[in-house]
Amino acid sequence: MDATTSRDTATSRDAGSRRRRGRRGGLAALLSLGALVAASVLSAAPAQAADQSITVNFATTNGSPTYRASGWIYGMTENGAAPADNYFTDVKFQYMRAGGAQLDSPGGWVSGKYDRRWNATRAQMLRTQALGGKFVLLVHDLWGADGYPISRFPGDNGNWTDYDNFLTRLINDVQATGVPVEWDLWNEPNITIFWNRTQSQYFDMWKRAYQRIRAAFPSHLIVGPSFAGVPSTGGWWTQYLDYVKANNVVPDIVSWHSLPGDPVSNVSTANTTLNSRGIAHPRPYQINEYGASNEQNPADGAWYISRLERAGADGLRANWAGGSNLHNDLANLLTHNSAGQYSTKGEWWVYRFYGSQTGQIAAVTPSANYDAFATKDSGNAKILVGGGTTTGNVAVNLQNLNTTSGIVQNNQVRVLTQRIPYNSGGAVTGPVTVQDTVVTLSNNGTTVNLPHTAVDDTFTITLLPPNGSTASPSPSPSVSPSSSPSVSPSVSPSASPSVSPSVPVTGACSATIETTNSWPGGFQSNVTVRAGGSAVNGWTVKWTWPSGQTISSLWNGTQTVSGSSVTVRNADYNGSIAAGGSTTFGFTANGSAATPTATCTSP
Repeated sequence: MDATTSRDTATSRDAGSRRRRGRRGGLAALLSLGALVAASVLSAAPAQAADQSITVNFATTNGSPTYRASGWIYGMTENGAAPADNYFTDVKFQYMRAGGAQLDSPGGWVSGKYDRRWNATRAQMLRTQALGGKFVLLVHDLWGADGYPISRFPGDNGNWTDYDNFLTRLINDVQATGVPVEWDLWNEPNITIFWNRTQSQYFDMWKRAYQRIRAAFPSHLIVGPSFAGVPSTGGWWTQYLDYVKANNVVPDIVSWHSLPGDPVSNVSTANTTLNSRGIAHPRPYQINEYGASNEQNPADGAWYISRLERAGADGLRANWAGGSNLHNDLANLLTHNSAGQYSTKGEWWVYRFYGSQTGQIAAVTPSANYDAFATKDSGNAKILVGGGTTTGNVAVNLQNLNTTSGIVQNNQVRVLTQRIPYNSGGAVTGPVTVQDTVVTLSNNGTTVNLPHTAVDDTFTITLLPPNGSTASPSPSPSVSPSSSPSVSPSVSPSASPSVSPSVPVTGACSATIETTNSWPGGFQSNVTVRAGGSAVNGWTVKWTWPSGQTISSLWNGTQTVSGSSVTVRNADYNGSIAAGGSTTFGFTANGSAATPTATCTSP
């Protein structure tokens, strides 16, 4: 379902999604039952519902990670200011899909309340761009078709004037931002809660919008149909394909929703139906809502990541929140208190581990109910294991470790196994180490036995040299400030960022200001604070504006201003910096862009 219908809307598809991925049973059971090696890392727990085996073959690789599953629908505050950057960057954020849903209610163009939804969309669009992600624009939400029973749809009674006026306004607004977006023309048009008119009227709308947007933005990508369901060999799905092919309005990116579903089998059916019609699809499919409400936990999340990577499809995680929580919490990956302080949930740590996987993707043979995403890089190899439908011992057979780099020494390897708990959907401060052991290999391999006793929990495996230091990166803060920028500026990125002079770290710390965006009358900057040869515990950055600039908003720090002099001190969660390490804060400011020299001191 679209995030806008997180309330229990009466649709048969939603009722079906509440079953625990019943369709998963249709997956091919690719079992690999290699012999268990005596030097297994974990003592096997008593079998639960099933004992299964997956295999990782490090000799076979398939490109580098692109973090195609690290996107979601909504999940950013209305003004685009929060959550803080680290919650996005630590999971290698790729996509956000939004259009102001549920603001006002009724809201949007049809209710005469377009501006608020557009302002939220614009702010979130700009923040997405600043974070390096791609923004998928939900046109239907700006129109007002977010599940509320609206009074009119595009083309009612054959009159397209209102919709044409809406498109003109939206096109002009997007042009003014200078931000490239992907245009999702209408969400889930095959169910009446979003498109309560005939299929032929929808097709007319699609053609009209497609042609207008293609003419206005030749380089922007058009996404569709964002189908409520998965590809099939008949019915609405193939009727849509026949129409867009016959009328030369084929989307650049073909999309659907897996709520639930299996991306691997979905892609196979999509290929069959598009190829038989001669519809080219050079770009990855976009499953721009995946994960039913009862599948949003570490085990199912890791399974979807593994299947999206295996299928070669891009994925955006569904959002089942409503009201103000829709525009917050990274689509339920986080939780926050009344003071605006954030805590991570278990599934965020799944994406955190996924974001840490670098190097080359290693081949995995899944089992009937488990899959994994594995990588190898110089000095480490990592396996994210996904499940979600059963429990039992999971044997992870690791093969050809001799093809890794900097991990095996004297035929030994260190294996760090961690469990990511679900905690009933509550806050989770980090993974739990199950075992950290040096093992001796047999035939260049070993087997890790995972005692999967809690169906919603999942596991990660990190391989390191036997004398290596700790494998896990320091946990990101579980709390972030409530004081983030209140307004995202309407900006086009500067052609090249301006950076203040680099200051050698001769004292306790140094600070460098970089202008990352600018626009008439304002700009946005990022400040890097770097420790010297010793760790610092608390820092203060100062600079003087050259020509009357003033800060309009600041995040990841606290500021004091005296005339043209600015003092920024660390927030309560980013004051400690390891020797040679760094942290950042940012701000937006009024006036012409400037990059003054900053100084840094530490108590």
